[in-house]
Formats: sequence, C-alpha cells, structure tokens
Amino acid sequence: MIYLKQRVKIGITMGDPAGIGPEIILKSLLKAEVYNSCKPIVIGDVASLEHAKQMLGLTVRINPVKDVNAGIYQVGTIDVIDLGLIDVKTLKFGQDSAVGGQAAFAYVKKVIELALANVIDATVTNPISKGAINLAGHVYAGHTEIYADLTKTSKYTMMLAHHDFRVVHVSTHVSLREACDRVKLDRVLEVIKIANLACCNLGIKKPRIGVAGLNPHSGEGGLFGQEEIAEIIPAIKLARSEGLVVDGPIPPDTIFSKARGGWYDIVVAMYHDQGHIPLKLLGFVYDLKAGAWEAIEGVNITLGLPIIRTSVDHGTAYDQVGKGLASELSLDNAIEYAKRLANWRLANQ
Repeated sequence: MIYLKQRVKIGITMGDPAGIGPEIILKSLLKAEVYNSCKPIVIGDVASLEHAKQMLGLTVRINPVKDVNAGIYQVGTIDVIDLGLIDVKTLKFGQDSAVGGQAAFAYVKKVIELALANVIDATVTNPISKGAINLAGHVYAGHTEIYADLTKTSKYTMMLAHHDFRVVHVSTHVSLREACDRVKLDRVLEVIKIANLACCNLGIKKPRIGVAGLNPHSGEGGLFGQEEIAEIIPAIKLARSEGLVVDGPIPPDTIFSKARGGWYDIVVAMYHDQGHIPLKLLGFVYDLKAGAWEAIEGVNITLGLPIIRTSVDHGTAYDQVGKGLASELSLDNAIEYAKRLANWRLANQ
C-alpha cells in the first residue's frame, strides 16, 4: 500500500453553533502541525468563530472565503466558507434550537457536496445535537444517517477509534431490542468485510478481526441464546473462506481486553453500547480532584461511504460552552485519521 505525502484538503464542519464546535476548531487549528500535511477549511459561520475567539481570548485571523481554492492555509489564519446562518446576538448558547439545528445540518450538507464533487479530499465533522436538527425538521438519528442518505449509501457502519484500538458496529442508533433482531448473518458478514477494508485503507496488510458475541459468554453453546450459533458463527466461517483473518465469537466481557492488548486490529461489536463503552472508557479521562476532563479522545469514522468522513467522538457539551474547558484532542485525532485515509485513497485510487 502506498501513501502520498501531500497537503490534502479537509473540510471541517463547525457543528452546532450553540455547542463547543467553534471553540475546539479554534484550539485545534492553532497548531502548526495541522498545516504541515493538510489544508483545513471550516464550513460554518464566521460570526460564530469570531464570537468564540473573543470568548477564549485567542489571537487568530478568521478568513472568510467563497471557495476552497481561495484559502490561505497557514497557521495563524483559519479559512472559512461562511454560510452566514447565525446571529450570535440572538442565538441561545448551550441549548437546542431550530436555528442551531438548521445551521448544523446546512454545514454537513455543504461539506458532503464538496466531497462528492472532489473539491475536498475528506470531511471532518464536529458535534451536532440530534434534538436540534430534528427541531429544524431534519429527521435523522445523527451524522451517520445524514451521510448515508445524502450520499445514497445503503451498506455502511460506524467505526470508533482510540489510536490503534478500533471498533465497528453491526447496529448503532436503534433500541436494544431492535439491535438484537439486527444480528443477522448477512449483516455480520457485511460489517466484517467493511472492517477488513477499513484496516487495509489504514495500511494494515493482513488485518486481524475479532468478532464479539451478542450474549453473555457468547451464548454458552446455546444456553444463553441462539444468535451465535445461527447467525454469527456462520458469518465468521464465510469470512474465513474468503481469506479474512477472523476470530470469534469472543465473549463480550473479554474481547476488548484482548484488543487492547494487541490481539486484534479491529473488533466487530454487535450493537452501539457494546462498542462505545470500552472505547470511551479509554478515551474519556476525568480528573476528579481538578473537577475537569483531562482528556476526551476518540474518533468516529463512517465506513462504506463514497467519501471520507471522520468525526469527534463526543457531543455538543452544552454545559461547557463559554468556559474555555472544551478539549480539542478528539478533533485533533479526527483530522489525523482523515489525513491518513485521504492519502491512502489518493495514492491507491
């Protein structure tokens, strides 16, 4: 696999303007190392970024541009395609609103359009509020579903990553009851294949894939459920017959420790919380004595799309808005993953 060393163009959405998106964008794009290997352009509102800049007391130039090619792309200047949707004097920070939801949706729609037109090489999203976008009339469960709909993608999944600890999901934003019903052979096999391709795109030559069971002890031979026998094991056998290196089903209470220890390059989780909990246990570190989050890391990547999408792995953090406490580490990592994937795609397309 070949990787090019070039400054890829990455579109970064501002997220909900009432949340921490504008703040963490400023903190992340003040770092010189970002500009060494990419050309980041924000899709959002200049007014919101100027407001966040004043609030944080930062010295940086916010540069509105009409198109990607007009950007300066130098540290100390943040280039922005300004959609002009927000009046910071009337916006209610730290809470859901139709205005904020509509703006957040518009930023996402615009960055997808730019990526589909090959104007940018990858997209990175900042947090939106599901409640706010639904207030604005856009009925989606989240970013993943918006991207799938607007790119007309039917086979996709979510990957979470904390450095080299990676998890993909058979199902995500559905009830636990429905999640159990979605554990079907075809879908499990589909996600195994998507996971394998994702690791290959990251430069892993022969990915080692661990597949979690659904039930305690992976069903204990059928005593605690039949899904492993009827759906998961047949999917694993089919994947192996195609040459993939797949282990499982592994009991859910041990597979993530094995992955953390280096046994697997990626884990296939059966539902949302099964994969999210271990990832966030690693990436979210709270300092009780300091009364603040020491780290909020983790990257959300939508696999199976015709374009690249990475994202921070946290929400709008309305309770932190304006306090200067929001961590940009997750955004830093999302940008790094976007660079890697974009370089691989450009070199191997």
